[in-house]
Amino acid sequence: MQKSNNFDVVIVGGGASGLMCAISAKQKNKNISVAIIEKNDRVGKKLLSTGNGRCNLTHNNITAENYCGSFKKQSNAVFEKYNTKKLLEIFKNLGLLTFCDNEGRYYPQCKQASAVLDVLRFACERLNVEIFCGENIRSIRQGGNHFSVKTDGNEFFAKKLVIANGSKAAPKLGGNSSSADYLKNLGHFFIPFSPALCPIKVKSDVIKSLKGIRATAKAVLFDNNGKILKEEIGEVQFNDNSLSGICIFNLSLYTKKDFLISLDLLPDISDRELKSLIYNNKKLFSDLTIDNLLTGILQKRLGQAVLKESNVTDFSRKCNTLFDSEIENIVRIIKDMRFPVIKNCGFEQAQCALGGVNGREIDENTMQSKIIKNLYICGEAIDLCGECGGYNLHFAFASGLTAGESL
Repeated sequence: MQKSNNFDVVIVGGGASGLMCAISAKQKNKNISVAIIEKNDRVGKKLLSTGNGRCNLTHNNITAENYCGSFKKQSNAVFEKYNTKKLLEIFKNLGLLTFCDNEGRYYPQCKQASAVLDVLRFACERLNVEIFCGENIRSIRQGGNHFSVKTDGNEFFAKKLVIANGSKAAPKLGGNSSSADYLKNLGHFFIPFSPALCPIKVKSDVIKSLKGIRATAKAVLFDNNGKILKEEIGEVQFNDNSLSGICIFNLSLYTKKDFLISLDLLPDISDRELKSLIYNNKKLFSDLTIDNLLTGILQKRLGQAVLKESNVTDFSRKCNTLFDSEIENIVRIIKDMRFPVIKNCGFEQAQCALGGVNGREIDENTMQSKIIKNLYICGEAIDLCGECGGYNLHFAFASGLTAGESL
């Protein structure tokens, strides 16, 4: 094992991309010395939380179209080299058995994220990768033909340096902006981090009354000009002042202030069918108060919120007093319940972040910086963010593999 703090390769960050980078580098050349420097007390802390603790490590349909950011077009080269089949083969060789669910998402067979981290750690141990945890980096400098990484208690020297320490997302798991600081100081242009794959804060008079309700809906995001940017079908969760759920998280990649989210609360039912159902309920519940009108169609509180949004606010009225125009409004709101966007919720609730090193400054075939020789960048430090479903972990692993084999 390496005794000094001089290494051929130092990797900053012991997450998914950093661990895979170290394994790839040592598998290609067992004689090089590789060290991982991790701020947390252990590596892979964020990896353990992914996929609700099950670790959704990839998807059966990985293409650049599922991502956004300045590295989007270039990412095709990474995904062509390390597609889903290749990545699963690599994990199988590391000892991990996986399965695919009916949504195309891959998980470890045991459904434990810890298994993914364990096979990565065990591989690092077998390959004699040195791991230094609890190291808070104070500065990174380049001088002559080496890099210097100074921490609170140590200084590490490397011929080649890999920045793989993630983004500001999930600060409780160690997310921070340090990669931005390091890379800007080294001369890179860094697009500021912003939270993504997170709940979206919205304007609404009824949102508080819906807290805790979950409903299957089609969610559509419109820009300021009424253009559809993204649409998803899935479970929407209503919070105090925000919308959540996987389909909302995917919209969060594209939101800006004053954009609009439209929810179709019954996406499998046509306007005509819905109108017929409501007229039937008007007849069935004729002597009941209007707040009961949507019983059997929508969850109680959600139905009442729809009525309020339709300007049917006098709940002391009987169902048989409803006018045709009011029923038209109710149908319209159910099929197009609108929520103006305020902003994405914060990094604390974000699974990943938009922003990072501008893709134009990275060679997609090696992940090497085009600005500084022997500097490599992978994972969330790059301006590329994918949708929910294993896309971000796939890029973390694939970019780490690409960098590792190039060292």
